[in-house]
Amino acid sequence: MSDVPLRLDHLALPVFNAAETYRFYSEVLQLPLVDATSGDDWGGKPWLMMFFATGSTQLIALCALRGLKRPPRDELPEDIRHFAFSVESAAAQLEWKARLERHGVRYTEEDHGRQHSLYFHDPNGIVLEVTTPASTGAARTDPQAQQRVQRWIAAGARAPAAG
Repeated sequence: MSDVPLRLDHLALPVFNAAETYRFYSEVLQLPLVDATSGDDWGGKPWLMMFFATGSTQLIALCALRGLKRPPRDELPEDIRHFAFSVESAAAQLEWKARLERHGVRYTEEDHGRQHSLYFHDPNGIVLEVTTPASTGAARTDPQAQQRVQRWIAAGARAPAAG
């Protein structure tokens, strides 16, 4: 068996207002709508799936189910679930800050050392990030990463269970 790497194709997320979502992703984020499909029965509800392309060719599939209500918040920090876009430079990120402000989108900023990020919500409460510079990903593997993961897992195995 060969080692065939996986490549992210699309991310599918539920949305609760198709019109606001379409406007936000097409106008505010300027992502092109490249496809849309709909049907009569996904979990017993009529549905619409909007596919927006990113600059790196992956797709965001935003799925609306007619009558779907937003679930109550859980106990997790709200930004633990987010997805991040990257821009090439601090100047490009400043342009995004201005764009978000022009559209009335509130954001916060966070310095991660090597990266600087803007965090904001889409109309569905999905947390989005615009960061610079881009994460290095597979271009550079940290040789200590696996050890940090194993230490954290081992420490949790010795700690009492929460709750």
